[in-house]
Amino acid sequence: MSGRKVKVAVTRKLPEPVEARLRDLFDVVFHESDAPLSPAALIERARDADVLAPTLGDRLDEAFFEQVGDRMKLVANFGAGVDHIDVAAANAHGVTVTNTPSVLAEDAADMAMALILAVPRRLVEGVRALEAGEFQGWSPTWMLGRRVRGKKLGIIGLGRVGEAIARRAKAFGLSIHYHNRSRINPHIEDELDATYWDSLDQMLARVDIVSVNCPHTPATFHLLSRRRLELLQPQAYVVNISRGEIVDEEALASMIEEGRLAGAGLDVYERGAPSEKLLKAPNVVLLPHMASATVESRVEMGERMIINIKMFSDGHKPPDRVILGLDDGRLPKAG
Repeated sequence: MSGRKVKVAVTRKLPEPVEARLRDLFDVVFHESDAPLSPAALIERARDADVLAPTLGDRLDEAFFEQVGDRMKLVANFGAGVDHIDVAAANAHGVTVTNTPSVLAEDAADMAMALILAVPRRLVEGVRALEAGEFQGWSPTWMLGRRVRGKKLGIIGLGRVGEAIARRAKAFGLSIHYHNRSRINPHIEDELDATYWDSLDQMLARVDIVSVNCPHTPATFHLLSRRRLELLQPQAYVVNISRGEIVDEEALASMIEEGRLAGAGLDVYERGAPSEKLLKAPNVVLLPHMASATVESRVEMGERMIINIKMFSDGHKPPDRVILGLDDGRLPKAG
């Protein structure tokens, strides 16, 4: 790619500092709208570029890579998750895939902790009651929630985000429990005073709050199935800022409606947006996929993406290549 500026096709509107830096370094085709490109427009843009910079809303499946031709050699994803990209198909067509890990952990953990506090204490219900004029003054029995301190937090996937959540939760007096494919570093486990559960089922039956923090893969689809949700105690809560497909959303909504679970805090949804049933469920805090939505994180994501593009265009291996089968041992076990 030497001798000319690398052509980069961007699929969504990005923060201005990121676009300005891209403009300085590369020949860039920007997308002025914040709406996703159509599948046909995505293919057309990729065909005429050396590098495609997609986001979560762009589906890059095997059919996509079969149609884009031979020019594009790098998919530099703007984001950490790559479940929307068929990495095996990309590699088979000679395309390298990179992502932006380690950028979102702290911001995502802040949002998870906010949900861990908000749902048991019924914060959103309280705001709605106040706005609806239902507040008639303090009462000993009105709007009673549950104390957070002393509760057991079960973290599914104690990777970067899960560890950041655990540190916050420990400061609020929760005891930390976790399920991974394998145990974390003993020093970190001791520091967090965390209890490892080889069996997800056994952990779920004993915790008060579940935090979902693993990636979506074929093995983790509906990891929290109806059967597993039924293992939780009726006073338990589910928090998910990872991927909606990991939780059986229909079962979750039904169990909350029936009083078999106490509530949920969700930032992600199985079908992109919350179902009508979930919207009507009591004591559910629903957010519009905003766990990573800070100015700082989005700019850092862009900087990480640019480093990957620059390294690749200079003939070096980009630092954040997505390698199939590499999960650092922190993915939960299937089944």
